[in-house]
Amino acid sequence: MRNSSYKGVVAAAAVVALTATACTGQNPVENKPDKPGLFKPGSQISYSKYGPDYPATKVKDVPGPCSYESISRKDYSGQTLKIISHAVPVIGEPTKLHARQFEEITGAKVQVINVPFGELHQKILTPLQAGQSAYDVMFYPSLWVGDMAPHLAPVPKKYLDTPAMKDVTKAYMDVATWDGKVVQYPVDGDRHYLKVRTDVLEDPKRQSAYKAATGKELRTPRTWAEYQEVAAFFSGKEVDDDEKPNFGSAEVTKRDDLTFSAFISRAAPYAKHPDVKGGLFFDVETMKPLINTPGFVRALEDMVKAKSTWAPGGANFGLGDEIFSFGGGQSLMSYSWDDAFIQAQSPDSRIRNKVLAAPLPGSDEVYNRTTKAWDKKRNQVPYFTWGWTSAVAKAAPNQDMAFDYLCFFSNEANTALDLTIGRFGVNPYRNAHFDAAFWEKQGWDKDVAESYVRTLSGMEKSPNRVFDLRVPGVNGYMSALANGVAAALADEKAPQRALDDVAREWNKITEQIGKDKVRSAYRNVVALEDNS
Repeated sequence: MRNSSYKGVVAAAAVVALTATACTGQNPVENKPDKPGLFKPGSQISYSKYGPDYPATKVKDVPGPCSYESISRKDYSGQTLKIISHAVPVIGEPTKLHARQFEEITGAKVQVINVPFGELHQKILTPLQAGQSAYDVMFYPSLWVGDMAPHLAPVPKKYLDTPAMKDVTKAYMDVATWDGKVVQYPVDGDRHYLKVRTDVLEDPKRQSAYKAATGKELRTPRTWAEYQEVAAFFSGKEVDDDEKPNFGSAEVTKRDDLTFSAFISRAAPYAKHPDVKGGLFFDVETMKPLINTPGFVRALEDMVKAKSTWAPGGANFGLGDEIFSFGGGQSLMSYSWDDAFIQAQSPDSRIRNKVLAAPLPGSDEVYNRTTKAWDKKRNQVPYFTWGWTSAVAKAAPNQDMAFDYLCFFSNEANTALDLTIGRFGVNPYRNAHFDAAFWEKQGWDKDVAESYVRTLSGMEKSPNRVFDLRVPGVNGYMSALANGVAAALADEKAPQRALDDVAREWNKITEQIGKDKVRSAYRNVVALEDNS
């Protein structure tokens, strides 16, 4: 039954909004007046009705234009929203879940296409380049922005002004921005950081044994050299009383997985000098690749040495293997995205609250490409890598509906629930997420929760940092890098030769795409790295 407030809303909506589609020449879409809301302000929200795979956790709907209460007033009946996303579960599952909810509360028909990662880039980009509106909303890794940006609709001001958007951290608003415009809708924040088993590294008996064997204190590694020493000491030892050996390090090493990101984490403190501006991957003025300079070579030499600390099969670990090797307790340390840490902290984990998060290991010296010498100084470099993002196509016929879906997807209530479901791939990207009390409510011990939010929030404050390459053709550059790293790990090439070959490939890719085009995009990356 319509109430008096609804009549007011209807009156206010007498002027029907028309969605602009001038760029495509398609007929504008006439949106209907608002309908009565299905939720009261502050309603309890839970996913439990969608099946046993979802936790019974409840959170309050936070008032605002993206809330359940506000979005349920929209009437998109008779309209179809087309979405493309990654395969289930990582980002694909929340895409489908929130699409189902959006259908239920707005009346829209929502079609979600989930595709494997290897097909996602081309499935999105090909119709965009052809000017076709194959998909209204797209979910993809944020580092593809160099390819996608020309085809994206800027996020309208009314969404930029929402409380949830204003709480997105500066680093992830930077990631969402291209040439001064916000063209990606933040839905995730990804970084690499270190995870360790505290039941081993903080155990007095093991600390004594380590000191007796090495003469050094056993602690959370602060440098990659320390990481190697600790990993080597424990590899092959049994620490769980389960008669199975444990191993020092789990890393993403599979050639066609995300090896390039693991390598960049290792290279960052050796290659990203805090006093040298103008590019980590290229010299931004000449576009000469820097990927084969001494800092990167040192990191690859380290990575080759680390093979002795990996579990059986560790030389071919994909991200899923790394998640379960550390998250399942097989390996004592790991470094990558949140997933392995969230896995370790899942309610049924045998190492729950026996882990700690810490910044990526650093180095005691860093290569200065200006002086062509190693500088003896402590260096630690956060790596903001990936982060799933979303966007609306310029060609989308109803951009109001598309942005309302993303606004709803990422509202405070949904995000609070999504953060607690490790397989969703949604990780902290708002300042509100850096609240240890939130994680303690999920059953995390205080010291675990504090280490997590301290590590993540600390990265936001660093003036010396690394982002993904984010230029047109980034997949080609990263594929070449992964091949070079894999060749060195397989002992097919020495690290220097492997990276020399990568540099040659990068030069070819740059020439194919156009040096000026790549340089123009790379200046955006350099601005992020230099925090300028």
